[in-house]
Amino acid sequence: MRSTGIRRTLVALGAGALALTACGSGGDEAAGGKTRITVNCMPPQSAKVDRRFFEEDIAAFEKKNPDIDVVPHDAFPCQDPKTFDAKLAGGQMEDVFYTYFTDARHVADIGQAADLTPYLEELKSYDTVQQQLRDIYTVDGKVYGIPRTGYSMGLIYNRELFEEAGLDPDRPPATWAEVRTAARKIAALGDGTVGYADYSAQNQGGWHFTAELYSQGGDVVSADGEQATIDTPEGRAVLQNLHDMRWKDESMGSKQLLVINDVQQMMGAGKLGMYLAAPDNIPILVKEKGAAYENIALAPMPGGKGTLIGGDGYMLNKKASPEQIRAGLKWLDHMFLTPGDGFLGDYARASEHDAPVGLPEPRLFTGAADDRDQQAKKANANVPVENYQSFLDGNQELEMKIEPPHAQQLYSVLDGVVSAVLTKEDADIDRLLKDASGKIDGILARS
Repeated sequence: MRSTGIRRTLVALGAGALALTACGSGGDEAAGGKTRITVNCMPPQSAKVDRRFFEEDIAAFEKKNPDIDVVPHDAFPCQDPKTFDAKLAGGQMEDVFYTYFTDARHVADIGQAADLTPYLEELKSYDTVQQQLRDIYTVDGKVYGIPRTGYSMGLIYNRELFEEAGLDPDRPPATWAEVRTAARKIAALGDGTVGYADYSAQNQGGWHFTAELYSQGGDVVSADGEQATIDTPEGRAVLQNLHDMRWKDESMGSKQLLVINDVQQMMGAGKLGMYLAAPDNIPILVKEKGAAYENIALAPMPGGKGTLIGGDGYMLNKKASPEQIRAGLKWLDHMFLTPGDGFLGDYARASEHDAPVGLPEPRLFTGAADDRDQQAKKANANVPVENYQSFLDGNQELEMKIEPPHAQQLYSVLDGVVSAVLTKEDADIDRLLKDASGKIDGILARS
């Protein structure tokens, strides 16, 4: 699944987001002999501040590179899974196009991405990017994309409810048993308060099942990608824990089949103790759902074994000319990969416009580049960074695991498993896992 916004959320993105217009550049020559590139994931007009920043950064890039003409296309979300493959196959994709981490191998395998390997010297920042993120876009030894951001899952919790329930908000749960204990105490506060909430619809239940399975040390598919591996002690532990919190402890509330917006509403209203999410949920809880930064904290994934990571980046169209590839890589360097600067890294500009600075996003850079980026972030932090320290410390001990292949199809299957456990007290966990394994094996066999 994707994380929840284009970048640090400055403003709510309304339903008025514009659809993409024509995508192809119609050739790489612009007026005056310039190299023209089309790029996507421009913030929509409804995100006024982000939109202005994006436009400012393109203008600065074109001034610095007068031989390049950048034609941006806006959309939210940046990628629609329902139309993504069709745009690729139909030749309608931009020259420089946004992708989730889980797209990288698929796009490379179907031959729709340019091989960037011969051009990497054009990308000054490439060697400073975290190796595990670069590896995501490396297929069979060739580089097909450039990572832009990353996220990892953790446990968001309400510090005020922890205190009211007699829990120490500076010592968040580190195991699933501790989550269960804390959820019982929070739910016992009454007045509709829920201790722990989880998703179970729209593929989001399958996404969270995967994250919880990683936290237990399990996996969804085998290392060779050919067989389901959910019918295991780890898979049963995930479902049994959810079942017991829902039905024995009654700490998850009676309303189920929840999706991300439902859970965010509950947390923002002060009626939820804990849920799993990435750091980019925090500004949404504050700016859209009514929470306060001081009251929202983030801990590492319980269980101590692993956490789900995701993120995004850009690939270049296989039809792009060498000149367009070079121009596109220069644009990526300018916009996203300059420590402490650019659309994502200009923390001073972001802070001036009340965007959150100091959220615990995974580090993109290494070495001296990381030092510069972290110093700029620290100097402009405007959120209570101490609320996220346990997340940052705990993540150092966890295995970072990307989503499984064919993630959305697998999540659809796993949605049914999670929703059954949360809506049927007599759900047969062993049968659910066995049936889901068969379905996943079928998906993998057809791929």
